Amino acid sequence: MRIAVIDGQGGGIGKNLILSLKEKIPAEITLIALGTNALATSAMIKAGADEGATGENAIAFTAPRMDLIVGPIGIVIANSMLGEFTPKMAEAVGSSPCRKILIPVQKCSATIAGSENKPLQVLIDDLVERVRQHFNESMKDSAADIILN
Repeated sequence: MRIAVIDGQGGGIGKNLILSLKEKIPAEITLIALGTNALATSAMIKAGADEGATGENAIAFTAPRMDLIVGPIGIVIANSMLGEFTPKMAEAVGSSPCRKILIPVQKCSATIAGSENKPLQVLIDDLVERVRQHFNESMKDSAADIILN
């Protein structure tokens, strides 16, 4: 399984996501850091991402090839992150056929109804648990495929 962690600006959310994911998911899952800029990508690679790439084309090319995409809600909103997240990036992420698990941060000029204003680490912990659940469901589906075939 390949998970894209997408972030921009200083990469702080992506960095914390990677640190938390590395602790709680199986080692065979590959974490791909996709940053809108070199600083964000570098922060995520230093946190332990297995691979990394930077910029609009890297995100547009890679997003459709992932099994799961995680990051702040702004990665599906054109011109979020003070304009760093371009319409092409948002379209690539939003159009990717994979599941997306997003953190409802309030900095992207969007408020998600029903979400609570929780500390970032609480949101990251929730995201990591949802990734683990997704992985476990995927493994059950794979085992069923093996049994059926």
